[in-house]
Amino acid sequence: MMIVPAGVKVHLALGHTDMRKGLDGLAMLVQATLKQDPFSGHLFAFRGKKASLLKILFWDGNGLCLFTKRLDQGSFVWPRMAGYDGSITLTPAQLAMLIEGIDWRAPERVWRPALAG
Repeated sequence: MMIVPAGVKVHLALGHTDMRKGLDGLAMLVQATLKQDPFSGHLFAFRGKKASLLKILFWDGNGLCLFTKRLDQGSFVWPRMAGYDGSITLTPAQLAMLIEGIDWRAPERVWRPALAG
C-alpha cells in the first residue's frame, strides 16, 4: 500500500502506456502528454496494454522514484474515455484500491450499521 501525503495529487494517465519506458521516458510523457510537471511531487500512474502492469512515477524531493506492480491474476481497472487524452485525478483511497486490484470506481461496501447505538 502506498501512503500519499496531504496535498499530493494522484494523476491517472488515460489509455495504455508502453511499459518498456523507465523513469526518464515516463517523466517525458508527464511533461509532453499530460502537460504536468514530473518534479511537482504528485504521483503519475500508468497502465500497460495488457492491464496487468502498473507503474507510478513520483519525485520525492531529491530524485525520481518508480513504483511497479504486476498482478498475477486479474487486471487493473482503468477508465475508458473515448476522444480524451490526458489524465484524471484520483483520491488516495482510490489509488489504494487500484493498487490492490479493486474496482475503485464503484467499491462495494460490505457492512452498514442498521441501528445507531
